[in-house]
Amino acid sequence: MNIKGIIAISGRPGLFKVVAQSKNSVIVESMIDKKRFPAYASEKISTLEDISIFTYDEDVKLTDLLKTIFEKYEGGECISHKSDAKELAKTLTEILPNYDQERVYPSDIKKIFQWYNLIHGAGLMIVEEETTTEEVAKEAEKPSKEVKEVKVKKEETKKPIAAAPNKSAKPANVKKAAPVKTGVSRGK
Repeated sequence: MNIKGIIAISGRPGLFKVVAQSKNSVIVESMIDKKRFPAYASEKISTLEDISIFTYDEDVKLTDLLKTIFEKYEGGECISHKSDAKELAKTLTEILPNYDQERVYPSDIKKIFQWYNLIHGAGLMIVEEETTTEEVAKEAEKPSKEVKEVKVKKEETKKPIAAAPNKSAKPANVKKAAPVKTGVSRGK
């Protein structure tokens, strides 16, 4: 799942993708209507990677919950956030049975399902396969073809550096330009 640069802004519906930074704000693009606008430091901005859901045991990261929803719906869209609040709560209970029902409000539950559908609609819900340490070690031992090609190209492009031209020598065919007369007169 690739949600780096995806943020939520308090008081604004939906999610936003960080596009650029300006002097005193961040330029964001709405994932709902693709409109761009500046988000200032005075607004409460949260990255999705930093958000957690309250449970009775310990908090669950939103990214983990989104992966669980992805697995439950087999990679498809989930229930609409516009569904009945009781139905949304029941669905969240099936996915995360020990969520804290007193501290997770119905508006929070709606956001979870809306955000999942926005991320899924943007094509960012591709779950990356986790590689084991053995696979990483085997890949590190293999020599990379790209590295060899780069070394060959560097050796081929080495050329002797030519001496810099003498700046004090004047070109033979250049005439001195005559002074330009302007319409501005100087006072005596």
